[in-house]
Amino acid sequence: MVLTELSPIFMNKSFKSKNFENFKAENLNWNLVQSEMKKKLGLDIYESWLKKIEFVEEFNNYLLLSVPTRFIRDWVTSRYLDQILQTIKSYKKEIIRIEFKIIEKKERKDQGKNNIDQLDNIDDKENISFIKDSYLQYNRIDPNKRFDNFVTGSSNKLAYEASIKVSENISHYNPLYIYGGVGMGKTHLLNSIGLQLKKNNKVMFISAERFMYQFVKSIKNNDMVKFKEYFRNTDVLLIDDIQFMNGKEAMQEEFFHTFNALLDKGSQIILSSDRAPNKLSRIQERIKSRFSGGLVVDVQKPDYDLRKKIVQKKTSELDNLYSGQIKISKEIQEFIATEILGSVRELVGAVNRIVSFSRIYNKLPNLAETKSILKDLLNLVENKVTIDLIQTIVCKFFKISKNEMLSSRRSRYLVRPRQTAIYLTKILTSKSLPEIGREFSNRDHTTIIHSVKTIEKLKEKDPVMVDNINKLKNQILYNNKENEI
Repeated sequence: MVLTELSPIFMNKSFKSKNFENFKAENLNWNLVQSEMKKKLGLDIYESWLKKIEFVEEFNNYLLLSVPTRFIRDWVTSRYLDQILQTIKSYKKEIIRIEFKIIEKKERKDQGKNNIDQLDNIDDKENISFIKDSYLQYNRIDPNKRFDNFVTGSSNKLAYEASIKVSENISHYNPLYIYGGVGMGKTHLLNSIGLQLKKNNKVMFISAERFMYQFVKSIKNNDMVKFKEYFRNTDVLLIDDIQFMNGKEAMQEEFFHTFNALLDKGSQIILSSDRAPNKLSRIQERIKSRFSGGLVVDVQKPDYDLRKKIVQKKTSELDNLYSGQIKISKEIQEFIATEILGSVRELVGAVNRIVSFSRIYNKLPNLAETKSILKDLLNLVENKVTIDLIQTIVCKFFKISKNEMLSSRRSRYLVRPRQTAIYLTKILTSKSLPEIGREFSNRDHTTIIHSVKTIEKLKEKDPVMVDNINKLKNQILYNNKENEI
C-alpha cells in the first residue's frame, strides 16, 4: 500500500529513542536514485517533477520523501510512482512503499534536525491520539481540507450544514453518517470536522481499513486492552469508508461495543461510506441499525452550477499558485463543467491536467487538445454502471420493489423484470456470472445464463421488449442522476 502524505512523525512515550535505531540501516543513496530516474524518464520530466523530490528519512521497509506542493505530490504519485519505486527497489529491495510529506521551502531549513529530537519533544497534551499520529499511521487530518474551501451546492448542502452543526455542538447528531459516491467530498467534510473539533477535544480520524489493521495487530500482540483504551478514550471518532469494515465477526463485535461505549460517554461519532446504512454488505444488522439511529445524509453528484463553481475555484487556486501564469479560458472551463459529469475529484483532476499541459508545453490547449487530454474522463458514466443502479432503475420501470425482484417468488410479473435486470447487468458490466448471481440473492450461474438467453430470444420476436431494453439502457447509461432513488 502506498501512502501519499505523512505528517511529522509522532510516537507515544513507550516508543523509546533506542528503538528508533532499529529503523536506521545503511541509508539509500538518493542521488543515485535521482540519476537513474533522469536516465529512465528523461530530462524534461526530471526537471519538471522529479528533481523537486527530496529524501527525508528511511525506515525498515519504506522511504519518507518530500515535495514542495500538494499538486506536485498528486502528479508524481499518479504518473511516476511505480517507476520511482521500481528504481528504488533496484538499489534496495527491502523498500516496499513510499510515503510523501509536503514541505514548503521555508520549512526545509529546519528539516535537517535529527528526527529523534522530534520524538523526544512530543507535547503530552497533543489532542490527536497516538493511533493516528503513530509512525504506523499516516496523519489523516489534512490542514488544507477545511470548511472554508469546501464548495457547496444543492447536491451537498445538507451534508455540509450537518457537518457544521456537529462541529459547533458535539452530539448534536450522533452518529452523523455521510454517504455518497467516490470523490464527492465526504473525506473533505470529515477532515473539516476533525480540524474544527481538535482545538478543544481529543479527536481520532482513521479509515475503516486502518481500524481493522489495528484490531488484528492488537490480537496478534495480545494487546487488546490498549486497543480498547485507544478507541474508547476519545471525544470525537471519525471513521472514513466504513463500508470496508465487513466480514470478520470478532472485529465487528469489538466495533459494536466501542461504538456503544462512545455514545454512552457522549462522544461524537462521524462516519462516511459509499452507500446508505441499509445497503452495507456483510455488516451486522445491529451495527447498521446504530448507523441509522443518528442523522444520515447523502452527498450526490454535483449539478452543473456546482461543477462550474468547483472548476472556477480550482482554476483560481492554481493561477494564484503559479503567480498568474495559468489562465484557463472561460470556454475550456465551461467545457469541463459541462462534460465531466462524474465526481468532484474528476473535475479537479481535469483542471490539473490542463494546467500540467500548459506548464509542460508553455501554452494553453485549445478545445480540440482539451478533448484529447481529457478523453478518458469524458465517457466515464459508462464505467460507473453498478448492479445496484441497474436493479433500482429496472424496479422503478416495472413498478415493483427491489425486495420483490430479489425474492424467490416466480410470479410472471416478477420473473420478467428480474430476467431483464440480469440481462442488462450482463451486457452493461464486466461482472462474471457467479458475481451477478450473488447480487441477485445468490442465484446459481445457470439461472443467470437462462435469464440472459430468455431475454435474447424475446428480443428477436417482441418489439415491446426491444423498446423496453433500449429505454432502460439509456436511463442507466445517460440519465443516472435523474433516476436515482
